[in-house]
Amino acid sequence: MSAPGDATAPGRRAAKTTAGRFFDDFRPGETIVHATPRTVSDADASLYTALHGTRLAVGSSTPFARAVGFPRAPLDDLLAFHLVFGRTVADVSLNAVANLGYADGRFGVPVLPGDTLTATSAVLGVRPSRDGATGVVWVRTTGVNQRGEPVVSYVRWVLVRRRDPGAPTPAAVVPTLPDSVPVDALLLPPAIPPGAYDGRLAGSADAWEDYAVGERIDHVDGMTIEEAEHAMATRLYQNTARVHFDAHAERAGRFGRRIVYGGHVISLARALSFNGLANAYRVVALHAGRHANPAFAGDTVYAWSEVLAADAAPGRDDVGLLRLRTVATKDRPCADFPRLAADGAHLPAVLLDLDYTAVVPRRAAEASGGGERRPANALRDGARRTSAAPGGPPDAATPAPRPPRSPSPPRRSRARSGTACARR
Repeated sequence: MSAPGDATAPGRRAAKTTAGRFFDDFRPGETIVHATPRTVSDADASLYTALHGTRLAVGSSTPFARAVGFPRAPLDDLLAFHLVFGRTVADVSLNAVANLGYADGRFGVPVLPGDTLTATSAVLGVRPSRDGATGVVWVRTTGVNQRGEPVVSYVRWVLVRRRDPGAPTPAAVVPTLPDSVPVDALLLPPAIPPGAYDGRLAGSADAWEDYAVGERIDHVDGMTIEEAEHAMATRLYQNTARVHFDAHAERAGRFGRRIVYGGHVISLARALSFNGLANAYRVVALHAGRHANPAFAGDTVYAWSEVLAADAAPGRDDVGLLRLRTVATKDRPCADFPRLAADGAHLPAVLLDLDYTAVVPRRAAEASGGGERRPANALRDGARRTSAAPGGPPDAATPAPRPPRSPSPPRRSRARSGTACARR
């Protein structure tokens, strides 16, 4: 049976190779079943660590993971995301010009070594571009394990080339997407027994109560993208997009060279954020995301994060939720928290703008003696934490005093007069 993109000749059966789907081949309402099932292993987790430098304790240590409720160390949440994403490329974005954004991402059950992942995508909408040569396609991709349990689900939209720009233009169908994933829709990790979370082993004494809405964290460290490493990472996910691999073809392309898979930048930013967010041990939602500019081998990635909201976890006193914006830059340290230009566009140095929610342990879950509390103006692991004056640039030099708070507040407010509570 021929697939979209197969070339045929009169009187002959379909060719055995495919050029992939073009914009003209997508129909709103259809469901695409993706090849290839993938059984994951400890080797995948080890290679992911080698390529991105993740240091989160839950994914690095089975004894630590068991202490906080997991049966063993799970795969990194973003490794699961990339493996599911990789299933979809041959059917969704092989002929894409750009991956435009993400929304309504929900992380399900943790992925453990030995699990087998499969993926399907539902086509939500299509919209032809004015130039007639491309169009935007929206899909919701869902990855499940061998028991049919959702692992991750997300919407992404891509700009895809048309097979025949002169063909009739299909009617536009544009889906309505939520601004965020509701807190009560999040699937939380297992409950942490009282006193079981050891901040010394995790790398930070900061609990959920120690973060304030509006707070900005410069993750300080940088990581240079190597040509071999980004290609290997993309192969690990079985992502087949030509723009990441075919240097010969890309010399005649838009940038004259291969571009780095955007997910590689996401994982680098997440790994860098350990310095300041070491206890943000589980990602549960991806509200929005944009690859603002392309990355290339040789670029050095830096990152900073802002706390957008701090919510109590429904029915839980062991963990809280931080909604975070993490911004990654290239060849630009983040001491001044770069993001947008005066016209509202992303600065040329900004690679990634990601809005997501992570789970952080509360004080009740921390082991007694689980890390000495440092003074409010002390550095934690070298990360720089600071504030922004209302309507002005961040004050990177002078931290404000830590605001008073109760020992165990029932709920953190979503806003504090537009001002971050500064802590170093």
